Amino acid sequence: MKALITGITGFAGSHLAEYLLARGDVEIYGTYRARSRMDHIAHIVDHIRLVECELQDREAVEQTIAQIKPEHIYHLAAQSFVPASWSSPAETLMNNIVSQLHIFEAVRAADIPCKIQVACSSEEYGLVYPEELPVQETNPLRPQSPYAVSKIAQDFLGYQYYQSYGMSIVRTRTFNHTGPRRGERFATSNFAKQIAQIELGLQPPHVYVGNLQARRDFTDVRDVVKAYWLALERGVPGSVYNISSGSTRTIQEVLDTLLSFTSAPVQILVDPKRLRPSDVEVLLGDATAFCEQTGWKPEIPFHQTMRDLLQYWRDTLQAQARKKGEG
Repeated sequence: MKALITGITGFAGSHLAEYLLARGDVEIYGTYRARSRMDHIAHIVDHIRLVECELQDREAVEQTIAQIKPEHIYHLAAQSFVPASWSSPAETLMNNIVSQLHIFEAVRAADIPCKIQVACSSEEYGLVYPEELPVQETNPLRPQSPYAVSKIAQDFLGYQYYQSYGMSIVRTRTFNHTGPRRGERFATSNFAKQIAQIELGLQPPHVYVGNLQARRDFTDVRDVVKAYWLALERGVPGSVYNISSGSTRTIQEVLDTLLSFTSAPVQILVDPKRLRPSDVEVLLGDATAFCEQTGWKPEIPFHQTMRDLLQYWRDTLQAQARKKGEG
């Protein structure tokens, strides 16, 4: 079976490619841009087929879809960093909405039987009241960032194209997910990188943080990509599903967990630049509908996710140091 992963060079995309490779029954294609970093897929690049494609270029997307004729499309490519959507709201909206629109139209033009998974986000829920927790798919959407608005548009476009054209589209609203290769701009990964840098003497013993009181529902990315596969294998077209662990931790607890894996003495300092204009206080998801429909459940414990994330940064920074030394 042919599967196309948009954003294959990214965090979730690279893990999904690994998962599909391990299955052994999927021919994997992935889109990338000329400026995409290849670090995350360097170890599997010989086992996948890469196609350079700017998703905001309609003709390029049409040519790619017509050439590959995928049976599954996992649409993961997006501007996914919430703070960046405040500084570049137009770019975030254009990138996330137009890219997906081009994919849908290209599948229609190619007239191929194709299942499409749209990677949406728990950020769509935005302002959630205490009595609404845990959040179900029927909860009102009250977005609190331009990024969240862009994901709502992606979400509803998926529903509209299912209703209007009968396209086999499943939408997944994934709550916070993390693990090895998480971008360093995201809190969990940023903390881990700072700790690893302190251990190597690359920065003073200070860990800079933003809002530590926010509560988030974290799932390991390696569990999440299994959910993406199951969304197309067992999910109902036209449906939307939460993907979450069903438990929350404060960002303070995340930091404390990471610090428990190091003996390096550190001081915690709040950096005002890391605070958002508005922030979602609590995100706790109810994934009951998805679990019952697909049989999925998260399996990797949080402490292992954090340990693996910290080790990823230790390995990455040490490799960079060796390369610099050799140069």
